[in-house]
Amino acid sequence: ICPRLPTTEFADVTAERYPVQTKLYYKCDPGYDRDVGAYPGIQCKSEQQGAVWKYREFKCRVKKNVSSTAPTLEVGPMQPETEPRSPAPPKREDLSEFKQKDFCGPPKTVPHASIRLPQQHYVGQVLHFKCQTGYDKRPPTFGSRTCKEVNGKIIWTPLDLRCTNDS
Repeated sequence: ICPRLPTTEFADVTAERYPVQTKLYYKCDPGYDRDVGAYPGIQCKSEQQGAVWKYREFKCRVKKNVSSTAPTLEVGPMQPETEPRSPAPPKREDLSEFKQKDFCGPPKTVPHASIRLPQQHYVGQVLHFKCQTGYDKRPPTFGSRTCKEVNGKIIWTPLDLRCTNDS
């Protein structure tokens, strides 16, 4: 398990791959609500064909406003992923037992929803950072951090990114 991820202000974070057993959760964007009873979670599972995300139906609908008569927006159901996604072959420095296991690729996008990153990350995971709109005044405006083991210590690689809204 990697140390706590340092905070990067005004940046969105995404990942390319997630280890088996990772659970992620969708969150509807402002102005949208999930269907009543719809479970927002997905999980990376190991199957015979490799690591795949397991989905349940999840939709975000336009919030109903008491004073509005706007129609509700329907978003199609999510289907289980059919093709396995595995990591690229491990690099020379990625030889730990965990890093050689299957990983799931990025989860499917859901209209009007975003994914919350997990609280725990594992050696071999790469996180990508991009300045949020309006906060990209000082290049570079994107970068990545990798959780890796160096001399027996688990660290995050440095991030050369500073997002600010200074003029």
